[in-house]
Amino acid sequence: MTVPGIGQSGASPAPHVGSLGVIISLPAELAAEISAKRVSYAGPEAAVVPPHITLVSGKASDSWDEAASYVREVAAAGEPFTLSLRGTGTFEPLSPVVYLNVESGAKECARLHEALLQGPVEHLLEFDFHPHLTIAHDLDSGAMESAKREMAGFAAEFEVTSIGLFDFIAGGWALREELELGGNGQA
Repeated sequence: MTVPGIGQSGASPAPHVGSLGVIISLPAELAAEISAKRVSYAGPEAAVVPPHITLVSGKASDSWDEAASYVREVAAAGEPFTLSLRGTGTFEPLSPVVYLNVESGAKECARLHEALLQGPVEHLLEFDFHPHLTIAHDLDSGAMESAKREMAGFAAEFEVTSIGLFDFIAGGWALREELELGGNGQA
C-alpha cells in the first residue's frame, strides 16, 4: 500500500467509497533509517512511500463511514504491543518483494487484521496476510539480492500504540485518522 499522504493537513476531501487501508506506522527515526536503505536500492522514488506494516489494503464493503467507525472500534478494543523487525524474507518467486520479518508482534498484527475483516472492511490483496515491512519491490535482481543480504542482520523494536486509517484520494493514500490502540479516539 502506498501512503504518500502521511502527515497531510488541512481540510480533507470526502472519502473515496472504493478504498480503505489500515497500517502501522514506524517511529520517525526508524522510518528515516529504513527509508534511506530503501532509496539506496530503488532510487529517490522509494522515499515517496514511508515504511509501514499493512494490516488491510482494501475497501469498505458498503459505506466508508460505517467501515471507518468499525476500524475505530477495533482500535479501541486493541491493546498496545511491542513489535520487532528481525532479518529479511522474500515472497519470491510468487512476488518480487524483499521484506523485514515481523518477529514479535506478528500474532498481534494477525489478530488486528482478522478483527478488521470481521466488519465492513475487505482486504483486496491476492496473497494471504503475512505481516512484514517491504524493503525492495519489483527491482532488478542485483538490487533485490543487495537488499536481502545487507538487511539480513537488521533488528529493531518499537511499541505499537496506534493504527492509521487511510483513504485513497487524488491518486495517493492519505491519512484520515491515527487511532490509539485501547483508546477512544485519535492518537
